[in-house]
Amino acid sequence: MFTFKKALPEELNIPSSAILSVLKRLREKGVPMHSLLIRRGDTLVFEKYYAPYTADKLHRMFSISKSFTALGIFCMIMEGKIALDDPIVKYFPEYTSEDIHPFIKMTTIRNMLMMRTCHASTTYKVNMKSDWVESFFTVAPTHKPGTVFHYDTSAAHVLCALVEKLSGTDLLSYLKDRILKYVDFSENSYMVKDPFGVSIGGSGLMATPMDIMKVLYILENKGTIKCSDGTVRELLRADLVSLATSNLSDTIMTGPLPSESQGYGMQIWQNEKGGFVLYGMGGQLAIHVPDKNLSVVTTADTQGMQGGNQIIYDAFYELLLPQITDEPVKENGNDKLEDYCQNLQIEAPSLPAHYQSVTPDIAPGCYKYQLSGEKSLFSELTLNLNESGESALILKEKDSDTKHEIRFGIGSMCQGEFADYNTPYTAGAVFTRSNVLYIRVHLIGESVGSLRFQLYFEEKELTVFMRKIEETYFGEFDGHLYGKLI
Repeated sequence: MFTFKKALPEELNIPSSAILSVLKRLREKGVPMHSLLIRRGDTLVFEKYYAPYTADKLHRMFSISKSFTALGIFCMIMEGKIALDDPIVKYFPEYTSEDIHPFIKMTTIRNMLMMRTCHASTTYKVNMKSDWVESFFTVAPTHKPGTVFHYDTSAAHVLCALVEKLSGTDLLSYLKDRILKYVDFSENSYMVKDPFGVSIGGSGLMATPMDIMKVLYILENKGTIKCSDGTVRELLRADLVSLATSNLSDTIMTGPLPSESQGYGMQIWQNEKGGFVLYGMGGQLAIHVPDKNLSVVTTADTQGMQGGNQIIYDAFYELLLPQITDEPVKENGNDKLEDYCQNLQIEAPSLPAHYQSVTPDIAPGCYKYQLSGEKSLFSELTLNLNESGESALILKEKDSDTKHEIRFGIGSMCQGEFADYNTPYTAGAVFTRSNVLYIRVHLIGESVGSLRFQLYFEEKELTVFMRKIEETYFGEFDGHLYGKLI
């Protein structure tokens, strides 16, 4: 069985107080963290999860999926089935014709891995009801391939489709058989598929944070792992891993953050500390810093939080890295760290520090509102308000008996599930003003994201602002509602 050795941070010259500072910084900045794992060399020094997340709960890894697609391509190269400089049209004749645009015809697998395709954006988002793979070959290109960097998720999706086409199985099963079984990757892990049955190679991976830490270990060791008997097993060619983790493309023109402007390899980002990052939207990060022999994996939800990922990067770069030296750590702050981590959880929203405490005008009880507005899906809103226990927001659909019930705590968290989407959630609320209630719902599972509700109470009227921050679904919870007390 492949596992990492475990030790206290101080045994690897890492002050526990530095890790504690990172946790407190992220909390102070309001970053909803889901997990944090820290490894130095082959030794795990920290592994914690924020309830309701646990070590064995699968998490949507979003664009970390692209790095897995690259591994699949590398395995295909090692088997002699493809080559980096093959044109992609060679493998998809069903989507090509004589009049195909020459920029598409000259696009190579290497171009696609380096995010230097002929498209400036993800092609299947033009019409997500049409064949996602085909869109790469039919949407008009914007520039010559092999030149500038543009983040094109459809490139990863097509490369994933290529692996599945040539292997006859899905991408993750293919990788498990050739690489991932040697590091005991989670058996129940999977990739979400597109509407046409292809694994979403750009964002569909469902895995545990430890799964990601193990793949990071393979990459930082140039494709090899050390077995329990002391032997070394080569899983990937070192030259391919070196290419993937090196600086091949400039991201300075499009990188939204300093830490995402450092360059790009092959489906893997560079970082400003001389290492590389497996990157996924919303704070799914696997960061390797070679100078410190340090690897960090985070899962989180920074969607809708401008600069949220940079807060995570900076917490480690500013508070942890400077404290790691080759000198033994004299202090032992691990007890304080463990005490702090005993009740880690996704927290209920709270008032900003400079706000004054609020006494709600709304007494506990049941309030029912008739909603108006032609564009609204909902006809009725019921609020069951309980100051110290579980409260509920219930929205009834027009011309239907369908009701959406969202359970939440005020100053605490409650769990539930959106049955229509098979999506669990945890939700909490706070009165931001005497007549304003803010509810935040954290989505868990394939649909990592959040739903947010702001309820403005007047004497017998209610105005609701709903905002969904989730990539694909939950569109009904976006917009405004107006109701009168029944």
